[in-house]
Amino acid sequence: MKEYGINISGHTSNNVDEYRDIDFDFVITVCDNARERCPYFPSKAEKFHQNFPDPAKAQGTEAEIMGEFRRVRDLIKTYCKQFVEENINK
Repeated sequence: MKEYGINISGHTSNNVDEYRDIDFDFVITVCDNARERCPYFPSKAEKFHQNFPDPAKAQGTEAEIMGEFRRVRDLIKTYCKQFVEENINK
């Protein structure tokens, strides 16, 4: 993300209970593990799921691993653009 000028170094994984009182329109899970561990989200939000490979599981040289992180980043970017076009910009 740094290559795109986006600093995510302070981002964390949070417990779903931290979002209990937020009225979301959409909830999107992005890996099968999240979908399985959090099958219920206490919200009226419309739920979507799109599985992406976990680049942290990539093996190979440093360049190959970095390539996998970039590939998954780009898959997520494409999915987000498509999601907005289909669900927000109607």
